[in-house]
Amino acid sequence: MGLVLLGLGLVLVFEGLVFALLPNRLEELIRIISELPVETRRAYGLGAVALGVLLVWGSGAV
Repeated sequence: MGLVLLGLGLVLVFEGLVFALLPNRLEELIRIISELPVETRRAYGLGAVALGVLLVWGSGAV
């Protein structure tokens, strides 16, 4: 359970940094993402999940 909380905490830190340091660019990024086809957004999401799984697995945490 400790690793899950650590992972969640790290995600919140990085997400918070984007909102705190780049709020104007965030609006532009949201606009760009909204213009992408759904299939492309899904592929990016699945790629991020796969990369995350590989990073967690490679770290030896699992």
